[in-house]
Amino acid sequence: MQKPRLSFWQIWNMSFGFLGIQFGWGLQMANMSAIYEYLGAKAEDIPMLWLAAPLTGMIVQPIIGSMSDRTWGPLGRRRPYFLVGAILSSLALIAMPNSSALWMAAGLLWIMDASINVSMEPFRAFVADMLPDEQRTRGFAMQSLFIGLGSVVASALPWMMSNWFGVVGSGGGGTIPMSVKLSFYVGAAAFFGGVLYTIVTTKEYPPEDLAAFRRKNEDTKGVGAFAAEILKAAKDMPLVMKRLAPVQICTWLGLFCMWLYFPVAVARNVFGAPDEKSPLFQQGVEWAGLCFGMYSVITFVFAFFLPGLAERFGRRLTHSVCLLAGAAGLLSVGVIHEPKLLLLSMTGVGIAWASTVSMPYALLSASLPAERTGVYMGIFNFFIVLPEIVASLAFGQVMTHLLGGNRLAAVLMGGFFLAVAALLVRRVPGEVEAGR
Repeated sequence: MQKPRLSFWQIWNMSFGFLGIQFGWGLQMANMSAIYEYLGAKAEDIPMLWLAAPLTGMIVQPIIGSMSDRTWGPLGRRRPYFLVGAILSSLALIAMPNSSALWMAAGLLWIMDASINVSMEPFRAFVADMLPDEQRTRGFAMQSLFIGLGSVVASALPWMMSNWFGVVGSGGGGTIPMSVKLSFYVGAAAFFGGVLYTIVTTKEYPPEDLAAFRRKNEDTKGVGAFAAEILKAAKDMPLVMKRLAPVQICTWLGLFCMWLYFPVAVARNVFGAPDEKSPLFQQGVEWAGLCFGMYSVITFVFAFFLPGLAERFGRRLTHSVCLLAGAAGLLSVGVIHEPKLLLLSMTGVGIAWASTVSMPYALLSASLPAERTGVYMGIFNFFIVLPEIVASLAFGQVMTHLLGGNRLAAVLMGGFFLAVAALLVRRVPGEVEAGR
């Protein structure tokens, strides 16, 4: 079926749910390490406590992708999964800041991450479903725009609660501040509202032959069929995906280093907090959240320019340069002692993040068969979660035996991984070669 070109506002509506999804991710990324340390975790414990996130993504996304490829009902193909994921994620966001023990917070992160993945994975396939190839860069860039906008507010919410609205004191659940608790409540409402907006305003295209579609699904029911479909898709992986795999692995190793340790690195190395009980620790973590908000502002703004840059210079070169900007941003943290200068470092990270959440998917989507878009987008997530699993399992030992508990060194290591990813992008087939 020849897909019609969509207007700016139609692309806006179909992407708006990512604004809500990013409230969940933004609050999680900016606050979970600090929540763990508020509840008594040590530096070497943090990576293992984050293990839930990549494990759930690796399991959930291919399954949800394959299921959504086979779904058609009153809400369409992808939208039922948007809705279920939004409901579950919002409930988990409400429960998370009420955690009173490490095991409770880790368990809720597992539930939250699985739920967010149920909503997020079909959104990637949604762009390929709804847009012709020449508009897909714009579609993924629009998702990047909403990712940036959602992260701006979500990352800065605890700081805003404390400094703009005067929220002070503990929010229950050990020593988790009230500012964090209220921020997670706001995030729950934003997540559900944003996804619901896309569900209401966007209609999906039905399969060209609905009867044949349903007959095929009847013939391939069951757990075994799902597993066989995922394995077959992995075996038939397009060349573009194979070449993008090491790029994604290095990119996400770098980002995971930042998300794991940047907030506490700022609190200890820039603000000089001696431990998590010091007032300087909370100030540093909140400032790090504001820094995450800064890179999200840059992501939001830069997303407007990405389609034009990709059209002029090509998707590969654009992505490579953006990753180098992120590498420079993280490496610069090692020489900064003034908190406000960290906002400049985050400019490079914001450019890299805008490209990371759009360009790889734009490069990939043209090489995917339409009937397998969902499952391939889920499999592509392996190259995000595998490095996160490696980091979760190995970084505790790295922190103890190699870095001596130095969170700042871990952030600098993240910059190195982003630089390697930038070099590897050049191996990816270009737009003309993508179908080979």
